[in-house]
Amino acid sequence: MESIAILGATGSIGKSSLDVISRYPDRFTVYAVTANSSVKKLAQAAKDSGAKVAVIADKELLEALQEELRAAGSTAEALAGSKAIDEIAASPEVDIVIGAIVGAAGISSTFKAAEAGKKLLLANKESVVCGGRILMDTIKASGAVLMPVDSEHNAIFQCLVGATQKARCEANIILTCSGGPFRQRQDLSDVTVEEATHHPNWSMGKKITVDSATLMNKGLEVIEARWLFDFEPERIQVVVHPQSVIHSMVQYADGVIIAQMGAPDMRNTIAYSLGFPERLDAGVEPLNFSKIKTLTFEAPDLKRFPQLGYAYDALKLGGAASIVLNAANEIGVEAFIQGKIGFTDIARLCHAMMYGFQPPTPTNLEEILETDKEARKLAQSWVEGFCDKLEN
Repeated sequence: MESIAILGATGSIGKSSLDVISRYPDRFTVYAVTANSSVKKLAQAAKDSGAKVAVIADKELLEALQEELRAAGSTAEALAGSKAIDEIAASPEVDIVIGAIVGAAGISSTFKAAEAGKKLLLANKESVVCGGRILMDTIKASGAVLMPVDSEHNAIFQCLVGATQKARCEANIILTCSGGPFRQRQDLSDVTVEEATHHPNWSMGKKITVDSATLMNKGLEVIEARWLFDFEPERIQVVVHPQSVIHSMVQYADGVIIAQMGAPDMRNTIAYSLGFPERLDAGVEPLNFSKIKTLTFEAPDLKRFPQLGYAYDALKLGGAASIVLNAANEIGVEAFIQGKIGFTDIARLCHAMMYGFQPPTPTNLEEILETDKEARKLAQSWVEGFCDKLEN
């Protein structure tokens, strides 16, 4: 019996994780669930999973969480604050940590789980984007096991299983990308929040869905793939595949391409990561090739979606560029969702920040978080200044 902590239990990844885990009551048990501010959903998740601990990130919501847990009939202990989440990630009571917190808020707990040598199922791409080599070195030193949960990186992992070191060194990664809701839309200047938060294939939170619409999500995945698999950026290619049936591919030196295919359902990658090297049934209906009419591919348009190109630029710049790019994007997406800036202004902010703010290269978690904090402050100032110009 393996004990699991689900960090970000009320989001799409968290819900899918709970669904998969519930299918194997004799194999997995949930020790802890966490959420940012959704106390009612967190309490229900704690009740349904039988979790012993429930943690809400917002300290001011501790009393509300306690009340909701009682109302839901859960006996879970209520805790609050980011420090409590970090402690859960490193707890000796936990064997597996599912890192599903959205954005840079999940970086610290990812590092704590890595330092503690946990089996880490990571859906928080910002941890790898910002942590880079520091995170990978931490995992290596502690003996932690990292399983990528993102469909693309999980697919790459599967395509690389069994490959020799020589074969890996000569291979290329091909990341697939749905193209988002605006793949065929030429003018993006008047995109609305409602349009940008509706993905044609995947059901995700608002932030990630907007990232998919700008292709920044794929840019972050390029950075992530560089560190997860130790591939140089020039060996990582992105191809638009609107059907989202092929989740990613690896091309070997002999020209042969191995692809991983499946329904666009995150339960598949979660089940694979939980059971590896065994394959667990995720409760997902398998592909029916007689119903798949076409599989198409095209190159991404970097003029309409420049943020994908910025990710490659960040890797070339090195240092703290990826941290700055990620922070600027998070601030920009939030400002767009709030109606403060336009859709294409997110890219403008990312470009201005990445080339206008170049802090020292961080060497540890504390410096990563401090750089992220400084970048966010500057990005927020840009947004406020931009809004002032519009008003005047």
